[in-house]
Amino acid sequence: MHHVVLERWSRGSSAIHRRDPRAKFGALLVFLIVLATAHRALPALGVALLLLLVGAIVAARIPLAGALARAAVVLPFTLALGAACWLAGDPERGFALVLKSYLSALAVLTLVSTTPLPLLLRGLETIGVPQFPLMVAQFLYRYLFVISEEAQHMRVAAAARGASALDLALRPARFRAAAGALAVLFARSYARAEEIHRAMLARAFPGRFLTLDPLRFGGRDAAFLAAASIAPALLRAAIERLA
Repeated sequence: MHHVVLERWSRGSSAIHRRDPRAKFGALLVFLIVLATAHRALPALGVALLLLLVGAIVAARIPLAGALARAAVVLPFTLALGAACWLAGDPERGFALVLKSYLSALAVLTLVSTTPLPLLLRGLETIGVPQFPLMVAQFLYRYLFVISEEAQHMRVAAAARGASALDLALRPARFRAAAGALAVLFARSYARAEEIHRAMLARAFPGRFLTLDPLRFGGRDAAFLAAASIAPALLRAAIERLA
């Protein structure tokens, strides 16, 4: 998993990294509610909330440029919807859609970049999130990197044999071969899943992952939750009053 950037970021040691995942999730929820329900003075509020997130990213010692670039993954989808709103005669709604989607993605990325996913899922389980989707997310997280690594090996093997994206587009026979390689990857993934399932049954898997260190919600976590929840609400109230 050395090539997974978010995984590496989440293993940091800043004060934000050390906060309880439930506190960070609560702060994220408040931030998203404040952002989603905002309508007045949205450009000024967007800048203020962006600066708030930038401050959190810098405090967590996460590369700022990398975080801002990775949050932009939502822009190709929202820009298309924003352009549709603009062509329909409602440019303000299109701008709000693009701005809110980017800030939401950056806020979620900040949470994921400061909390290891197993710890985050454990925190969600303790606050009552259904266990089955959390278990699916756990397995996906644990073995998606294995499948990705297998796909990278197959890509390198194909490139060593002269395959390329342009070649696939110009020669239908190569495209069929690539489709067959994708089917092999899915077959290997299914076989690996069956092996893992049998191994877990043999070890009497109880249906949930056990943790050695239980989560502890302390005074610093409560203070962080209060401060991180009040800040966006105060910013919105102040900007809307000035507007």
